[in-house]
Amino acid sequence: MAGRPATDGLLAHTRAALPRYLDELEQLVSVDSGSYSPDGINRVADWVEGRMHRLGFTVERISGGTLPTGQRSGDILVARRTGALAAADGARRILLAGHMDTVFDDGTARLRPFTMEGDRAHGPGVSDDKGGLLAGIHAIEALDALGWDQYAELVLLATPDEEIGSPVSRPVTEATAAAADCALALECARENGDLVIARKGVADLRVTVTGRAAHAGIEPERGSHAALAAAHLVIALQNLNGRFPDVSVNVGVVRAGSRPNIVPAEAELHVEIRSSKARSLDDCRRAVEDLARTPWVAGTRAVVEVTDVCPPMEETERVRQLAATALRLGAGLGLSVGAAATGGVGDANIIAGAGIPVLDGLGPVGGGDHSPAEWLDVSSVPGRIALLAALIAESGDTHGPSAA
Repeated sequence: MAGRPATDGLLAHTRAALPRYLDELEQLVSVDSGSYSPDGINRVADWVEGRMHRLGFTVERISGGTLPTGQRSGDILVARRTGALAAADGARRILLAGHMDTVFDDGTARLRPFTMEGDRAHGPGVSDDKGGLLAGIHAIEALDALGWDQYAELVLLATPDEEIGSPVSRPVTEATAAAADCALALECARENGDLVIARKGVADLRVTVTGRAAHAGIEPERGSHAALAAAHLVIALQNLNGRFPDVSVNVGVVRAGSRPNIVPAEAELHVEIRSSKARSLDDCRRAVEDLARTPWVAGTRAVVEVTDVCPPMEETERVRQLAATALRLGAGLGLSVGAAATGGVGDANIIAGAGIPVLDGLGPVGGGDHSPAEWLDVSSVPGRIALLAALIAESGDTHGPSAA
């Protein structure tokens, strides 16, 4: 079996490629590709598709279909390339995952174009996630330059809707992940350079409280005040914080009533539960259902509906092995790299939910996401791409991390 590429060779290549990386990053950042801008997303998809074809990948382009809002989604890309080893002999299938959409409206790229200030690049999506997605492509290119192909299959997944919870791409992500042996997610690293070893999962609930309307001035006693019942329930739900380890509960939306002279007959609560453990999400959801069955106001009734569940990216033993390898490789490259957990959600959650070990935060160092101050540390780019390439190489055969 051919040896793995030397880290100094990878680093030499990524340093030499930095000017082209920045030129390509400017091209991508100059395209408005908000989650609700399918034409812009598809322009980015065109660029990525062409780039992957030139690297010898076959690219499946999947129409995104319709978002829950009724709007058209951008396309999904799944690029594949077979390596020199066979899966039947224990070689592994590696998934790289990034997203093409941003949180910004059309026109932002013109009003806030790509700029460089010292070692920082700025612009919409420069860190989240165009810088990371491009890093994945450059990592593949670095391995190609050193002649490394010791894997069963290398797959790049680029999604159009991560910033809005991946409502369209989720089935594709789940199916693609299920066929992989491990996954490396391309969100940019934390501001201190840390990788992401765990992400909380989220359960979104809608609680509908029904009562009975009545004239508030003449005969309020004939009504059953749904808003009052909802108010009691909000307090009870917020008091769930601290009851379960590593679980947060937030009643983020409260709606009730139509006119001030009517006893409200209906109220609605939107509740979010977050936890790093799937079991804790389930336990807390059952606690919400128990509270909803409590008769807070006579004549009212509450019904709980689970509107969405995003599984947690849990810190399993296989993930810890993958992270330990990344930290070792980072040290060999002279990088200060740690591993952190975060409450934010990403496509890595969906991959983890498919039972695949996944490590996130493998793009360059960045910060200020979702804001006009978004930045990417250009000085971190060569080292982080070299680290990603080295981790791909370590993960490709039976001797790689999390091979169990």
